Amino acid sequence: MSTTVNESATAAASGASATERFHADKSPYAAVKDVPAERVDAMAREVLEAIYATVRKHKLTYDEFNALKAWLINVGEDGEWPLFLDVWLEHVVEDVATEHREGNKGSIEGPYYVPDAPEKGAKGTISMREDEGGTPLVWSGQVTSCDGSALGGAKVELWHADADGFYSQFAPGIPEWNLRGSFTTDADGRFEITTVQPAPYQIPTDGSCGKLINAAGWHAWRPAHLHVKVSAPGHELLTAQLYFPGDEHNDDDIASAVKPELILDPQAQPDGSASVDYGFVLDPARG
Repeated sequence: MSTTVNESATAAASGASATERFHADKSPYAAVKDVPAERVDAMAREVLEAIYATVRKHKLTYDEFNALKAWLINVGEDGEWPLFLDVWLEHVVEDVATEHREGNKGSIEGPYYVPDAPEKGAKGTISMREDEGGTPLVWSGQVTSCDGSALGGAKVELWHADADGFYSQFAPGIPEWNLRGSFTTDADGRFEITTVQPAPYQIPTDGSCGKLINAAGWHAWRPAHLHVKVSAPGHELLTAQLYFPGDEHNDDDIASAVKPELILDPQAQPDGSASVDYGFVLDPARG
């Protein structure tokens, strides 16, 4: 991959892009005006009480308190609140929000989703560079409802990092829609996608989130994964990440997002590529 990307892709630049993308796509959800005051009161008080308990238990010093304030300010200045919340909190929100589902298990969206990726049909190749790194991967599957009926016309949106761990539109020097695409299932609910297998990567560590990771003695690795959003009329949107067996970080993902049901089983092919069959079961929309 280009050394220009490696040299200039910083946490600050990625964070600024993620924050800008959140404002563009998620701002309607940011207002709490429609949330009952008693619910806001209850959750805010419980969060604060948990913080108070931590302060008292560990006897937080003023030096530590001021260091915390400085770090919180830096997170905002670096534009890393989307990264921080998606890495360390979203997996719990996702568990709670989807615990009722009978169909496929979901996972976190993360900060790097971009809507309106190029449409590729029911069988196609994701947008990629001629020299794209990674093992070629042919992924086929079917989208059905919980009753087993095929969902023709369902949308499968796919995006993932390249072999260097970078996402298009969040790192410089990468084509706008690289490794991003939308696929629409045929009448039998089937799809076939040709892409490349991504590599494990570290979340940005040169910004505020990296300072926390270093101070706590954690690692910053995420296992290799494919991001998907699967949708069909009359059904709940499924957001998930699909993982690969044998990855050393499946058991200690920094984002705590890996689930056994989301690990693929790719089969090596004579030409050096891999193939995998993995489909989705969507829950009917509630209400």
